[in-house]
Amino acid sequence: MYESFYGLQERPFSKTPDPRFLFLSRTHREALARLLYAVEERDLVLLTGEIGCGKTTLSRALMDELDERFRVMLFINPRLTPMEFIRALAIRLGIAEPARFKTDLLEEIGAELYRCYEDDICPVLIMDEAQLVPHKETFDEIRLLTNFQLDDRNLLSVVLMGQPELRKRLAHRAYEPLRQRVGMQYDLLPLGEEEVAEYLAHRLMVVGGDPDLFLPEAVVRIHLYSEGIPRKINHVASLSLLEGFGREATRIDADILDAIIAEVDLSGGQPAKGS
Repeated sequence: MYESFYGLQERPFSKTPDPRFLFLSRTHREALARLLYAVEERDLVLLTGEIGCGKTTLSRALMDELDERFRVMLFINPRLTPMEFIRALAIRLGIAEPARFKTDLLEEIGAELYRCYEDDICPVLIMDEAQLVPHKETFDEIRLLTNFQLDDRNLLSVVLMGQPELRKRLAHRAYEPLRQRVGMQYDLLPLGEEEVAEYLAHRLMVVGGDPDLFLPEAVVRIHLYSEGIPRKINHVASLSLLEGFGREATRIDADILDAIIAEVDLSGGQPAKGS
């Protein structure tokens, strides 16, 4: 397909959260630094951002930054009842046969957390798409995990990541006890126009491509269409490369972007048949 035509080793705008492609804009760099700090301090941190802004990719980058002193427990499907969550956490902590009753289960989790502390290991709970947690009681269990502590430190770190609805949900007075446990919070912002150009160039260079493949007027249109959201940038940039390949265009210009954007708008966000 277009990879060989443009001298690319692989497709540069995949939708998978590959940390190799992480572009650290100012806001993403600060978010990652805050996440690392909060984890090292064994704190509870809240990260929010619009759909497709790079939260999941940041979580993978965070995991790559952590060394053997940390044990990451990633939840990518948070639609769990309180008991399902506790049992899943116990299994991720290495408890092979979690107890059936909640009191016993919590004692097992506490004992395992203390054992990790003695081994100089910090467990890190990362809850992705946390706005999807269905029950307030599940959030209560997450909050109560911070009760596992010594005089000078918590026995684990907690990272809650989600869409802006998560922040709105936690603003309700019913979640005041949880909010009081949040040591740090940060909201990811979209990319500016210059950062979109840098983002495109970065991903192209990762796969051995020409960082100037997208002409400035094409970048302007990508920024306007995507509103600076990386997932939307990937979508329209990928279609643009396919269109450019079909036209045998050595550069992606404004005409190609205008055609792609019109096509996507007419098809409700999906490429038209025959593309």
